[in-house]
Amino acid sequence: MKTYEIKLHYTCVSETDYGKAPHVGRPDLVAGYMQDAFDHAPEKEQFWVVCVNRKNKARGRHLVTLGTLTNSLVHPREVYRAAILANAAAIVCVHNHPSGDPTPSAADIQVTRQLREAAKTIGIDLLDHVIMGDKHEDPAGLGYYSFRSAGLI
Repeated sequence: MKTYEIKLHYTCVSETDYGKAPHVGRPDLVAGYMQDAFDHAPEKEQFWVVCVNRKNKARGRHLVTLGTLTNSLVHPREVYRAAILANAAAIVCVHNHPSGDPTPSAADIQVTRQLREAAKTIGIDLLDHVIMGDKHEDPAGLGYYSFRSAGLI
């Protein structure tokens, strides 16, 4: 039988004074915080979780899965594992659409529902699920879609 050890690895993505961590309480702030996260593989769908403290300040971000051109497999187990290990009070889920159009697919809506239900069980709030895209491809012209702003969370 094999026994494994779990380690949480942190990489600095921005440096601020203590207490001045990025606030991610609005979708535009989440989009700004996550903008450079997709640079290493922009042609693939990526699913990230932003771990948040009680004051909606980012404690860190974690890449949950790196998918393909058109999809990314994600399960609440992997999303909330990162949040639990980071001692997060809440999370914001963020993923990209390589096509540039951030309009949610049926699969995106289903995953968000699963994450919302898991949040109730685990006790870690799901503040939002933001889909990143391109302003020029977005029908709304924002470059992102927020499930919270749309009233789905």
